This record gives sequence, structure tokens and C-alpha cells, in this order.
Amino acid sequence: MTEILGFIKPNRRPGELGVHSLGRFHFEVPDLGEAQKFYSEFGLSASARGNRLELAASASPHVWGTIAEAPRKKHQYLSFGVFEEDFEPFAKRLQAMGVIRLNPPADEESNGLWFHDHDGNLIEVKVAPKVSPDEKSSFGSKPVGPGERGQVSRSGMKRTYPRRLSHVLMFTTDVRKAIEFYTRVLGLRLSDHSGDNIAFLHGIHGSDHHMIAFGRSNAPGHHHFSWDVGSIDDIGAGAMHMLSKGYSQGWGLGRHVLGSNYFHYVRDPWGSYSEYSGDIDYVPVDCDWASGDHPPEDSFYVWGPNPPEDFVHNYEA
Repeated sequence: MTEILGFIKPNRRPGELGVHSLGRFHFEVPDLGEAQKFYSEFGLSASARGNRLELAASASPHVWGTIAEAPRKKHQYLSFGVFEEDFEPFAKRLQAMGVIRLNPPADEESNGLWFHDHDGNLIEVKVAPKVSPDEKSSFGSKPVGPGERGQVSRSGMKRTYPRRLSHVLMFTTDVRKAIEFYTRVLGLRLSDHSGDNIAFLHGIHGSDHHMIAFGRSNAPGHHHFSWDVGSIDDIGAGAMHMLSKGYSQGWGLGRHVLGSNYFHYVRDPWGSYSEYSGDIDYVPVDCDWASGDHPPEDSFYVWGPNPPEDFVHNYEA
């Protein structure tokens, strides 16, 4: 008899159409050199390629983001991945919904589907490998027993290198319209929200509690990128390293309510943030997550210092 050595979990939800991953973001900043310094110190690979920077994390060579130079910081587009068999059904869905197809940007070589969302943000949907996780990411320090030293010296503390992109949070002029567009068009599902102030959406083929989130503002824009790490020590060590390099503005250490992740945010030179994040809730491919509408006091953070006064200010407005 053949021994069953393991069970491979499914990585797609049968019979339903939805993007499986947030594969890449692209934005512009006034100084690529400063961007390369910030993201390299944060623990990412920030490599120059032509007139752009490419951002990768430690778990794989996948390029999560690209950065170009322009007079001011501005979000440009998000690229979502779909399974090959879902590409044509997505094209038909866009046509049926009256979503206008666009040509890719002049500097992009792409066979994907390009269109604007409810706020005019540029979106790409293309065939791509699934890079959202197929299970909850590991989190926690190695336990030690009695008579063992539990912590290395400060000088022996290792650098923090995030493993992957967890999610992005975007500003929107209308949170309910964001929910409607990204669920109806992209096939995401609402995880949780707090009235018209903020919403969190996950992928139907297995993803973190939120692949993308939307916060209310007077204009579209980008608030933060969230990067997955493996322990509280990773979060703390990353925060301390960034502080030692002069990046003193941010928020943390704390723990969120919606998503449950531990966090520390580091402000970049242009007013947005990168977040060290760990132990975020996970929505498996076969789970129908029970979304809720939460009051403001139960939708932000469980514990942590008070956030900066301008934490939710949209510097792209």
C-alpha cells in the first residue's frame, strides 16, 4: 500500500472568479537615491534596473515594487495576479460591467488588462504566479528552557529582513465605492470595516486578512506598504535599526484589532510608511470569513503608543 506522506492544500477556490495576489506596486518619488537608502535600510533588496528601483524581500526574488523618479511622490498603479484560466473570464467581466480597457503605460511591456478603479487609480490584472501565501505565516521566537539564556546581546542582534509584502493601504474618497469596485470587479472579499472610514479586503484563493485596505481621505493616494516578518524581535530590531539610521518618525510597537497583526511603522521621506508586520490573521481558501462593521475604538489598535497626529494625513492630496 502506498503511504500517504502529506496533503497538498488547494490554492484556488473552485468555481469563483477573483484575483489571487497583489503582485506589484509602482510609485514615483523625487529622489531615487534616497528611496534606495530607505528601503535598503528597512531590510529590502532595492536594486537599480535602468531608470527604476526594484524592491524584493528575503523569501524569494519576486519583485514586489518598482519606483521611478518624478518631481513629487505619487502612487502610479497596482498589479494583481490571476490564474491563467481566469484571464479571459476577467476580460469578459470587465466588458460586461462597462469597465473601459486602457493601454498599458508607455514604459510598461504588458499583456495584462489595464483599467481605472473608482478613484481613477490605474490597475493591471495579468496572468502571474500566486505570491499571496497559501497558509498562515510562521511567527514566534524559538523557545528556551530553564537554565538557558533567552536573548542574545544587543550587539549580536541580527538585522531584520522582511519575508514578503503583506498588504497595501490606499486612501480613497469613498470607502463604500472602494468595497463595491474591488469586490465586484476584482473578486476580493470584505474582511472587516468600520463604517465609511476604513475597509480591509482579502483574496478568495487564500490570503492574509487583508491584501489591500482603504482609508477615507479627500483624495486618492498611498498610505503604507506592510511587510511580513517572523517575530516580535524582528519588528523591534527593525525599528531600532531604522532609528539608528535617522528614520525616527513612525508608530509602534503595537497590535492592531482588525487583522490582529503586531506592527511598527517607519515613515519614509515623503510622508507615507512602511510597516514591519507579523502574525496577521489568515483567511484560507475554503474559509468564508465573517466580516463585521466595527466601531472606531475597536478598529484601529489594541495597544501601543498614541499614533502621530499626521498618521492618517494624505500627503498625495
